[in-house]
Order: sequence, then structure tokens, then C-alpha cells
Amino acid sequence: MAETGASAAQHMDAIYRYQRYVYDATRKYYLLGRDRLIADLDPPRGGTILEVACGTGRNLIGAARRYPEARFYGFDISNAMLETARSSIQRAGLDARINIAHGDATSFDPATLFGVPGFDRIFISYALSMIPPWSPALQEALDALAPGGKLFIVDFGDQARLPRWFKRGLRSWLAQFSVTPRDELEAELRRVSAMPGFEVHYEPLYRGYSTYAVVTRTA
Repeated sequence: MAETGASAAQHMDAIYRYQRYVYDATRKYYLLGRDRLIADLDPPRGGTILEVACGTGRNLIGAARRYPEARFYGFDISNAMLETARSSIQRAGLDARINIAHGDATSFDPATLFGVPGFDRIFISYALSMIPPWSPALQEALDALAPGGKLFIVDFGDQARLPRWFKRGLRSWLAQFSVTPRDELEAELRRVSAMPGFEVHYEPLYRGYSTYAVVTRTA
């Protein structure tokens, strides 16, 4: 059963109430592909960039430093994570360039949250695997793309080319953090690629450990 926005927020706050303090230090060893995603964003001058489920703000800070002329936005359902993100963004001296808010990836209005009708770049980094109704979250992100915009996704893959014992162990461990790799993501993106106005690039990384995708809204 899908969680409601309130119960999902409470669940995420419970998970990250203490983990948020060590999140960035530990996740860099196994959330692979995030830095490639940031390097690939390549927004237009003065472009708008949104991170769905921005967590501690680590990715937004890295992207803002790399693209000083872009405008950045992010939201998360966890108030605990947003508290950490605000502190990190302020310490980085980027609070004037990064706007973050509380929001639900499965139902959000960019105009209401940020006064922005659509974004030139949107990215979702290791978040679809934590959102039980992940398909609606994907659709919401697609809907928030401006014409010509791109949606970038990096997340856990199907581990198809890795040893079975590794896949079993990884998924058992991830389940402790309410993380479920979305093996259906490739099929869902094929469906998106068949929709008018969208092009999709999809590839597995590190023998399927991670998956990486870019969806371009062509019209």
C-alpha cells in the first residue's frame, strides 16, 4: 500500500533523524554515478535546475558550484533532511542561489513551490528506489520539464551482471533502509520514449550496479 504524504514524511524522518549526520560521508562509497550526473547537466545560461528529493543538499551544492550562472531548486519530503540541507547550503555560502522547500515527489506543483512553471534540468539521484509509488514521481518530474528540458536519473540497477550472492546481499542490506531497486524502470522509460515529445537514453553502470538515464522533452 502506498504511503500518504504525511506518513511518508514521518517514515523518512524516522530513517534519517540520525543518519543525516553521516549520510554524505558514507553514501559516497556506494551511491555511484552522482558526480557524472552533475557533470552532464550542462544547463543553459541562466537555466533552472531542480533536484527531486534533495536530501542533505550535497548534490545541489556540487551542481551550484559547477554552474555558477544557473538557478537551483530542491525539495524533500523529510523535514529532518531539509534541516541538514539548509545548514549545509548556508555554510557553503549558497543560500542566495539554492532555494529548497518541503514537498512530495508524487504530487508537486513547481509554480506553487518555487514560482517556476517548468525547469530546464531536473534530476533524481537514488530517490526513486525510496519512493513506494515511484511511477507517479517519475511522471511528476516529466510534467515539470520545460520544453527542451532534460530529466536525469541515477539509481540502483538490476545488478544483472554481478554475482548472485552480491545482488542478494546488497538488496537485503538496502531493505534495512527502505530502499528497493526499481527493476521495472527500464520498461517504464521505454514507455516514456514511445510518448510524443520525449527521447530517452538509458544505460546500466558498473555491470548493472547502477542505472543511468536521461529523458529529453523535445516539445
